[in-house]
Amino acid sequence: MTFQKNSASVYLFTILVKFVVWLQAIPHKLTPPPFRLLQIGSAFWQSRALYVATQLNIASLLGDGQLTADAIAEQVLAKPDAIYRLLRMLAAMGIFEEVSSHVFKNNTLSAYLRDDQPKNVRAMVLMHNSMEMSKPWYEQLDHGIQSGEVPFQLSHGKDLYAYMDNHAEFDALFSRAMDSVEALTGNSFATDFNWGAFNRIIDVGGSKGSKSLAILKQYPHLAALVFDREQVVKTAAAYWNEKKPSDVLSRITYQAGDLLESVPAAKDDKDIYFLSAVLHGFDDAECLQVLGNLVIAIADTGARIALMELVVPELKADIASATFDMQMFMATRGRERTLAEWTNLFDQSGLALEELIGLKSIGKIMVLRQK
Repeated sequence: MTFQKNSASVYLFTILVKFVVWLQAIPHKLTPPPFRLLQIGSAFWQSRALYVATQLNIASLLGDGQLTADAIAEQVLAKPDAIYRLLRMLAAMGIFEEVSSHVFKNNTLSAYLRDDQPKNVRAMVLMHNSMEMSKPWYEQLDHGIQSGEVPFQLSHGKDLYAYMDNHAEFDALFSRAMDSVEALTGNSFATDFNWGAFNRIIDVGGSKGSKSLAILKQYPHLAALVFDREQVVKTAAAYWNEKKPSDVLSRITYQAGDLLESVPAAKDDKDIYFLSAVLHGFDDAECLQVLGNLVIAIADTGARIALMELVVPELKADIASATFDMQMFMATRGRERTLAEWTNLFDQSGLALEELIGLKSIGKIMVLRQK
């Protein structure tokens, strides 16, 4: 039995991505090396400009209309010349559009910074450019590279998750960012995997349950249990009120806990555990602890595990997986892993990789069962 769906479209997506990567590399190869190095070395100028425009919420202010830089500045309490120069730079990057001198409107890219865009990525931009996430890159990356220590912990004195436990505002921003991942990856995790073979999803580390809700929408018979930290799940149900259909919300429940200690027990072989971008935040020892807890929870029920993670190529990693891996190095003791590295963890945990599911996304779903 295979859990793969839409195999032809997934294959075509993979080919298209490879073509786009090849196409994008052409300008880089044609750019003189000194200038290309300067482009890379000053790339943070672009991310900071985007961060400020996102923080000022200029895209929401523009909406479907257009405004002068002076009018924007007046509403966001900024200087007109500074706003003009900021938006001119972003428009040159393809974010916003200057329709006439000093007059700007949203375009396809900036539209995804609007509050009223259901798939907006505002929280993701704000989180990755926050003081919490930026400071380790600037202050401690060199030390971390030399010592092997986590730059985030060097900067803040605590690991990422302990820091969030004590900083509610950043914790909420991080949670919102994680809930917007679907806007980046699409809903192929819901459509390219046959969730219909199961009756219940146990969404471990599922935040407020955005991915579970996307899956439940596709499969009316399914129910979901979302398992995450107390401060995340206690407000989850209220968060979705009036944002999702009531018939979908009626099929999702929440449970608080620590996946490093235990996870909810499976009932039968119609249960499937779903962990999306969870294990890449842990080192090997912690991964083995979580996988061991899953094995205990499954017991002899025959329930399966679906891990959605990046699978890094053994040679010549693509820019996405290599970049995400460095982000994990900066913030956690985790890493993005190759298939061989994942399989080694599964073997040590008494689990077998049953199937590798392709998605129309940068990630894959690894289906596991007990040996």
